[in-house]
Amino acid sequence: MPIPYESPEDRWAAVLSRDRGADGAFLYAVDTTRVFCRPSCSSRRPLRKNVVFFETEEAAARAGYRPCRRCAPGRPDPRRERDSLLARACRLLEREERLGNRELARCLGLNAFTLQRLFKRQIGVTPQAYRRRVLAERARIGIPAAASVSAAAYAAGYSSSSRFYEGIGKELGMAPRQARGGGRGARVRYALRRSSLGTMLIAWTERGVCDVRFGDSEEEVVRGIEARYKEATLSRGDVPGFVGEAVELVERPRRSEIPLDIQGTAFQERVWEALRRIPPGETRSYADVAAAIGVKNSARAVAGACAANHLAVLIPCHRVVRRGGKLSGYRWGVKRKRELLRREATADPPP
Repeated sequence: MPIPYESPEDRWAAVLSRDRGADGAFLYAVDTTRVFCRPSCSSRRPLRKNVVFFETEEAAARAGYRPCRRCAPGRPDPRRERDSLLARACRLLEREERLGNRELARCLGLNAFTLQRLFKRQIGVTPQAYRRRVLAERARIGIPAAASVSAAAYAAGYSSSSRFYEGIGKELGMAPRQARGGGRGARVRYALRRSSLGTMLIAWTERGVCDVRFGDSEEEVVRGIEARYKEATLSRGDVPGFVGEAVELVERPRRSEIPLDIQGTAFQERVWEALRRIPPGETRSYADVAAAIGVKNSARAVAGACAANHLAVLIPCHRVVRRGGKLSGYRWGVKRKRELLRREATADPPP
């Protein structure tokens, strides 16, 4: 695997995009000002011909450069300390089923209010919601192969089967017996619509929209939903109001409150929640999203979560691009991604 930010080209792209994920990997210095900065520094971007890169602050200082007063590369980065705290919190929550907010905050040297606010702001959910989703995801993975549902619950980390059954349907989107049968018995309805980006399929369960996809024909999108929900009961159903709203979002992008049935791993859901917070008309790099959820060095994992998204437009993975603004892959085609970004940037929907 290539080392991140190893080449001058990658480093310059990180400087141009003010990539927070590159902080700590290298420093850049400007010949005309004799100042060195973090890659994410918000100061005016220099000309490439005036920039040199250094591995450490000591090396930059020996070469005659002084630290930037704005980004203060010689001081501890408060974002890095915050990310480290969040990573420790997540590890503790993943290990301890009975760990409450007060106990968790005490382990981290914080008060419970600060912990709750930090978790909600950076990860998008409360600590206990994150813990419940982690345990539920473990149970979902283990149920099909376990000797019993209770055995899977204990193996996942639940202290009792009653705690498992209290909220597992909400977390998994299906009853344990359905999860044990690979989703067999779950009911999924869908509708087909034409849009300016091709045929759209919108599918939903009783919890909300669970799948939105594009294709070049009705046959293509129907085959896709059948492959994803091969053990569920699929039917082309009546059209609830949010189907029309989903199609409208393609033509006139904006924020939406359509109810969603988000079915992913705990990590994927953290990424997808971060994507929903990106305003229309703006983009983020994979490293930006990784930093936003407190896992700075997980840009590749964030890219994998974006690729696993089944809710086109409603979870706007099209707003995530490579460093420097280059377009990356898109489940429904790069042309559609480019057009969605164009519409959001110009607020100029097609006739």
